[in-house]
Amino acid sequence: MTDKQQKRNRQPNGASSIYLGKDGYWHGRITVGVRDDGKPDRRHVMRTTRKEITKAVRDLERKRDKGAVPEAGKRWRVAAWLTYWLEEITKPSVSEYTYSGYRVDVHHHLIPGVGEHWLDKLQPEHLERLYKKMQANGSKPGTAHHVHRTVRAALNEARKRKKFTGDNPAELAKPPKLEEEEIEPYTVEEIRRFLELVADRRNGARWAIALALGLRQGEALGLKWADVNLASGTLRVRRSLLRPKYEHGCEDACGRKPGLCPQKVRTNPLTKDTKSRAGRRPVGLPDPVVALLRRHREIQGKEREAAQDHWSEGGWVFTDEFGRPLNTNTDYREWKAILQQVGLRESRLHDARHTAATVLLILRVPDRAVMALMGWSSASMANRYQHVVDEVRADVADRLGGLIWEAPQGESDPGSRQAN
Repeated sequence: MTDKQQKRNRQPNGASSIYLGKDGYWHGRITVGVRDDGKPDRRHVMRTTRKEITKAVRDLERKRDKGAVPEAGKRWRVAAWLTYWLEEITKPSVSEYTYSGYRVDVHHHLIPGVGEHWLDKLQPEHLERLYKKMQANGSKPGTAHHVHRTVRAALNEARKRKKFTGDNPAELAKPPKLEEEEIEPYTVEEIRRFLELVADRRNGARWAIALALGLRQGEALGLKWADVNLASGTLRVRRSLLRPKYEHGCEDACGRKPGLCPQKVRTNPLTKDTKSRAGRRPVGLPDPVVALLRRHREIQGKEREAAQDHWSEGGWVFTDEFGRPLNTNTDYREWKAILQQVGLRESRLHDARHTAATVLLILRVPDRAVMALMGWSSASMANRYQHVVDEVRADVADRLGGLIWEAPQGESDPGSRQAN
């Protein structure tokens, strides 16, 4: 073939090419994109016949046109991708709590369970066996569900970046059935007993905030006086106090957990601002709560005078004896101690929030208003309380009926009187 003929048969830049090699095999070269260095990303396929190579080239061109060609470069293990996704993609863009949850899922469950698989070879069955094994080892279905959501997010990102093609195995895997958490709020009488006990207790107003307004622990402890307007009877949720996280300051020489290290160093900030529109909200204060907060502020002023130079002024509503924000663990232990003193059943601190939400719904406050007060972003949260609310309303109706239409002695059926 002359040079002129070869020039006529040469494909334009970027077009696929097919040729018979000196090795006796048919070869195909297909441009599927651009590499990180700016050079064309050319893929090579090889077959024994021209018919086979033509089909292989056309298949790869169709994948290219659909954006389904795997990214060029090294092949990823699941463990390597999860680590990269966690530290380089997720950590800079999510809250510390979200990152912390992802980190536990990745390092405690996913990497030990499925980390050695190749990313493009991971199957739904691998994940389903992991979830089953987790529960057999004592993990709750909710924990396995959280792991499932984490790996699904990580694999979705890998698929977008063409680290593998095809379906996301986590989308196909069946997570364990998630039992909906039973909501068991305290009764009005139990709330009254609780608040009577804490009325004269230091920071007693903190518990009125929890039971009457339903603020989360971090939201209540993160309040500053600048967020509270007692004249108008309102407060605004703007931030949350974070649970402290520590690392060793002794390079692990003490042999204790980081939180018990004599030279421990805190690794997270004191507070985080409330970013979501639902969480950042104004809350109206009932008159008794306003009165409690006024009294609380007066007591705090006396403590400030008594502490003098030892007082650390931060503007916090609820503090220790020296003006520092309350520790979340101390606050939790206080809750447990009060429950025991009042003689109420054991419960989580978060159940105070359930109680506040239930009371609002029983009072027939519109769902939208309850969502705004509680900082819920979804109406489905209100639906979770509906069975409790319906039970209480039915009980109230029965009592009211028995009180008003109580039959005289000797007459048990009102209908029989009408018949006579």
